[in-house]
Amino acid sequence: MNGRLRKECGAIVNAAIKKVQPDAAVRRALEGREFTGKVVLVAIGKAAWQMAKTAAEVLGSRLDAGMVITKYGHVMGPIDGVECLEAGHPVPDGNSFIAAERAVELVEPLGEGDTVVFLISGGGSALFELPLVEPEELQNITNQILASGADIVEMNTIRKRLSAVKGGRFARLCAPAKVFSVVLSDIVGGPLDMIASGPAVSDTSTCADATAIAEKYGITLSAAARKCLETETPKTVDNVETVITGSVRELCAAAAEECAAMGYEPVLLTDGLTCVAREAGAFLGAVARTHAGKGKKMAFIAGGETVVNVTGTGLGGRNQ
Repeated sequence: MNGRLRKECGAIVNAAIKKVQPDAAVRRALEGREFTGKVVLVAIGKAAWQMAKTAAEVLGSRLDAGMVITKYGHVMGPIDGVECLEAGHPVPDGNSFIAAERAVELVEPLGEGDTVVFLISGGGSALFELPLVEPEELQNITNQILASGADIVEMNTIRKRLSAVKGGRFARLCAPAKVFSVVLSDIVGGPLDMIASGPAVSDTSTCADATAIAEKYGITLSAAARKCLETETPKTVDNVETVITGSVRELCAAAAEECAAMGYEPVLLTDGLTCVAREAGAFLGAVARTHAGKGKKMAFIAGGETVVNVTGTGLGGRNQ
């Protein structure tokens, strides 16, 4: 890729990301909304600080207490009335466990008529964790899954069964208080119960699904972990209202707008690309070769998520 094209590609990506930043979504979700009783804020994920800062500005004096749990290096300054904690990602660490415990302590005293404003973004599965198995085993299982080539739905189907706050369990810990959740989607297709492993939504996956995934990828599990996989997650969560935003589809649409503004004819190939990274590269290269030299400026857009099956010493995981 020549310098001009690389520069323009970078500008398109940056402009598209800017258009779907969480600030505006949080502001739209909260402005004009009336909350009764106490209002407590819990924000988890890599965008948690940014989302919480906007929420605190909108809520103002209505906010009684709050907590941010985000990745190391992602707290950009203090937020009035909100405690900001950083933790491990993509593998949960001791701070992930401490932060989740403190969030539970924050919401458990709430009563009927109170509200938890729950802001969720990508990375929440690792950053917000109370393990039901030994912490070291949870970390080991996470590393195994990351290296296996499993997609995020498969990964989180297992994760939510090893956790006291995933798969709808955090919402139950908040009860009888209501939960108003604003979710920044980081999963292709936006399955709500898989984003951050669904801490505030009923789980659609089953024990059979989790066991099959563990067998498919040869995940080593202790007897305690196997028992967790065989224990069903909540299938009804009735104290939550959710607003979902920031999907891959929105990002592709924003990229197309920016391409058109720069004089390119945008062509959306898909917003649901899911495959191994090398396959995605070969596919996109073939598309470019097919349309090269046609005398017009075209921009091909693909949104989705690629994974890597680690055979050496890499970290693995996914890339959206």
